[in-house]
Amino acid sequence: MPLRTIILDLQSALYAKAIRRLLAQELDDCRVTVSKTPSETAAQSRLLRPDTLLLEVTDFAPWTLDERLALCAQVKKDAPGCKTALIADDAAPHELTERIKKAKQRGDIDAFLFTSATEEYLVAMVDSL
Repeated sequence: MPLRTIILDLQSALYAKAIRRLLAQELDDCRVTVSKTPSETAAQSRLLRPDTLLLEVTDFAPWTLDERLALCAQVKKDAPGCKTALIADDAAPHELTERIKKAKQRGDIDAFLFTSATEEYLVAMVDSL
């Protein structure tokens, strides 16, 4: 069975590396890549054609919801089967969390979660995509 490719694009390199280690430890059928910038994510997506893309959303560039949704749309052009998930801080403004929820309802993304999610939930959510 081929390895699934997962790209992580998170603001914190430390957090991204921790998630990469967690997913690699818990999911034996995946290859996890950490991107440092949104432009790197786009380039990696063209090259790797990921199965899953996990993006952090914040209130400031280049991690705003509009920028992330545009990146999701671009990645899906290059990798039509790619599942996209957004992760936001629990303390994010209510307006942002509502917009993320609406993006899921519209089908712009496949899933979302908050940073307070347990490790088990994060792994299960990514594995289910």
